Amino acid sequence: MGHGGNVIDEPTTDHREVEEFFERLRALPAGHKGRRTVVDELTIELVRHSVAEEMYLYPAVREYLPGGDALADKEIHDHAEVERILKDLEHRDVDDPGFEDLAQKLIMEVTAHVSEEEQQLFPSLAQVCTPEELDRLGDRIRRAKKVAPTRPHPGAPDTPPGNKLLAPGAGLVDRVRDFVTGRGKA
Repeated sequence: MGHGGNVIDEPTTDHREVEEFFERLRALPAGHKGRRTVVDELTIELVRHSVAEEMYLYPAVREYLPGGDALADKEIHDHAEVERILKDLEHRDVDDPGFEDLAQKLIMEVTAHVSEEEQQLFPSLAQVCTPEELDRLGDRIRRAKKVAPTRPHPGAPDTPPGNKLLAPGAGLVDRVRDFVTGRGKA
């Protein structure tokens, strides 16, 4: 992920990529070993995406939108639920009976979250921000994704300044672990 575009286009493109991961997951039968690879790749992208949004998109929502605090809090809550599911999936084998239930729950949670962002949050933000501000925030999101963690860390801070301080360090450790284990390399 890292496509170019403003703070709306960048996450929207990410959302389409996540939907492609869901299709790849659905195409494999339950218990198929390839499902682990897809879930690992999906986890990497979802975590990076979520951390970047929490660092820059949601603070902008708080600043620019009426009722922005409540909107941002709800989005962060949605991310926390997805992160808990990802953490649980991380420790399950694909032939574990709970794997399928968690994968379906993940798809449902992310799909609902994406729909809310694209139908409500993004249009509202587009109405109140200048194109320059939207572009600036898009650049920040792209930079954040480059250093963001690649594994779920449900106990990590999800709001500034804590997330901006700790995410790059966790991201570095995660990328080293991914390199050593080959995780995320299809």
